[in-house]
Amino acid sequence: MSGIPRAPLYLGLAGLIPFVWGALTLLSGGLNTWGSDLMGPRFVGPYVQLFYGQVILSFMSGVLWGFATKASGSRAAMCYTLSVLPALWAFFMTGGGPIGAGANLMTGFLGLLLLDAAFWSWGLTPRWWLKLRVLLTAIVLICLSVGVFL
Repeated sequence: MSGIPRAPLYLGLAGLIPFVWGALTLLSGGLNTWGSDLMGPRFVGPYVQLFYGQVILSFMSGVLWGFATKASGSRAAMCYTLSVLPALWAFFMTGGGPIGAGANLMTGFLGLLLLDAAFWSWGLTPRWWLKLRVLLTAIVLICLSVGVFL
């Protein structure tokens, strides 16, 4: 991932741990039992992915809001409006059972990637931003798909 500064890359990859952990505990009954016994059932399987995914979509709304500060005029108003969509999506669309919530979370991350691409194309993000976001989003979607499709 050339061109991405190390700190954002490493911190972004570290931020994937709950998604990867959730997928692993869905695939391994023994790991699920161990993790559930150690940390509680909220921290394994789809539950850790769903709770953390809601947090990350909300966090990313804040990131986009920060990028919106670089815009001006009507574009700024549009960017501020777009920046709140991931948090609203997480709030309204990730209730219900784990499969439906997981599918809606996947949709939210795909939508977020589209917003990242738009903000990047408008020159509001660092040049390396979209490379990082594509990588992280791909891994998140793979991990969430374990709970939704398997």
